[in-house]
Amino acid sequence: MNIAIIPARGGSKRIPRKNIKLFYGKPMIAWSIEAALKSECFDRVIVSTDDNEIADISKEWGADTPFIRPESLSDDYTGTGAVVKHSIEWLQSKGDNVGYVCCIYATAPFISASDLKKGEALIKQNTNDFVFAATTFPFPIQRAIKLDDAGRVSMFQPEHFLTRSQDLTEAWHDVGQFYWGTASAWAENLPIFKAQSSIVEIPRFRAQDIDTEDDWLRAEVMYQILEKQGAIV
Repeated sequence: MNIAIIPARGGSKRIPRKNIKLFYGKPMIAWSIEAALKSECFDRVIVSTDDNEIADISKEWGADTPFIRPESLSDDYTGTGAVVKHSIEWLQSKGDNVGYVCCIYATAPFISASDLKKGEALIKQNTNDFVFAATTFPFPIQRAIKLDDAGRVSMFQPEHFLTRSQDLTEAWHDVGQFYWGTASAWAENLPIFKAQSSIVEIPRFRAQDIDTEDDWLRAEVMYQILEKQGAIV
């Protein structure tokens, strides 16, 4: 079985009720649920939550909420891997044969069903433990600077002060949308950023962190513009 797990606890601090706050007319989590369903990659799309309101809204948008996540896995310090592992173990306890699991973040309105399909193809064709969405940094990270307590500048990698940008290795970062993995890789809590992982390349304009109210406003404006230009698939 292919399973989508969408972690969505109720205790968001920086943006209260973030997972179900309306984003461009829909509860934020609805965007992730819709993309998962539209991709047709999954036998089940499950939302793992400790919150009854989130569970009810998730069901309204087509997801399963077969359990309420334990309080021990719903604090500020519980990692995504532990939540996914709990979901896998719950499914296996019911007799389900779980092969691949895709963890989809609940706050990823720019997620694409077609990217989820690409991730599924990659993890099934190759000997990957994980496949996740990533994009490039817009500026060479080797030329990054830092400030000391007095506000004075130094380079993280001063040896590259005179290196041309085009001669530096391009750097990538996780965009926080989805993570395909084998059930065994999730169960064993294997690291995602390693040689046995591959990426689905995401354009930078669809890599939007939404952690503050300013981020939220900018993302909504960006989504509206991209939708009008037909850039959202």
